[in-house]
Amino acid sequence: MRRHTPDTIRPPFANYAHAVAVPAGARLLFASGQLGIGPDEHVPEDAGAQADLCFANIAAVLADAGMAPADIVRINAFVSDRAYLKAYMEARDRFVAGFPAPASTLMIVSGFAREAFKVEIEVIAAKAEAA
Repeated sequence: MRRHTPDTIRPPFANYAHAVAVPAGARLLFASGQLGIGPDEHVPEDAGAQADLCFANIAAVLADAGMAPADIVRINAFVSDRAYLKAYMEARDRFVAGFPAPASTLMIVSGFAREAFKVEIEVIAAKAEAA
């Protein structure tokens, strides 16, 4: 994957790339939005804990597909209040630490299917196929 962050535009606000190019022949995975809910149906009250759980769920989906967090090329995240931006960004930065930054978008939305949810995160991942 090739990251594009040209020095002719403003640098990213956080740990993300302005764009990521996926080479021809790479296998793509489009993951549905993951919510901060555990297999036991528990939804943490804290937005940061929800974001951590979203990323843990994403890691499980990636592993099931034979991929890893380092294969993520794009993150789309949604929070239901501006107050949750910092907690989400801290969780994202912990999750992407140690591998090349993906492209990323963060949006504030009016809500989710259940009022308890504060964060939803979806990803696109790509992995070069073995030759």
